[in-house]
Amino acid sequence: MTTPTNAGSRHFLALGDSYTIGESVPEADRWPVQFARLARAKGIDLANPDIIAKTGWTTAELAEAIAASGNTNSYDLVSLLIGVNNQYRGQELDRYKTEFTGLLQTAIRFAKGRPEHVMVLSIPDWGASPFAKDRDPVAIGQQIDRFNAAAKQVCNQHKVTFIDITPLTRAAAGDATQFAPDGLHYSGKQMKQWAEAVRREFNVARRCRLRASRPSTGSG
Repeated sequence: MTTPTNAGSRHFLALGDSYTIGESVPEADRWPVQFARLARAKGIDLANPDIIAKTGWTTAELAEAIAASGNTNSYDLVSLLIGVNNQYRGQELDRYKTEFTGLLQTAIRFAKGRPEHVMVLSIPDWGASPFAKDRDPVAIGQQIDRFNAAAKQVCNQHKVTFIDITPLTRAAAGDATQFAPDGLHYSGKQMKQWAEAVRREFNVARRCRLRASRPSTGSG
């Protein structure tokens, strides 16, 4: 778990895997850090995020890590981006949907029980990456679409904002500047587009204008 590098009256927790921790890029290029910076540029006093994320995590592993972290803070804003490793490992969609639902409910608890203060980002399509050049990009894309459809359905049921960044990752195909040196993960340039999409679609000023307090202990 990483902790914020700057103070702010509104606090942000980012949950996920390599796409949240920003594998192979500097900390400043991680999409949640870029988003917080964009929010501050718009006059929103949002701290850099606490992050619970690690490359390779599935939904189950993220849930275990959250429990192990002992984090009982409450936040003004919580993001969730998880599922690519479930798909990559060939796990069943029904399992993903069940475990994703549990994580979304956990995210809502971190957000003081307010689903309107939670946002979910769709799973990027790694089939469009240089790493996948010898794979079947069509099959990968179809699987990613099914996982994202399941996540969106759960978000709708819980009245949580779902932000579709998958088209941005597909549009990155063939542009090496959009990818990290490993050819699988994304560069700060691509993740900036995610941060901008979140800023456009998730109105931080409106959703966080009230009760902008520091994290508090307790179940929230």
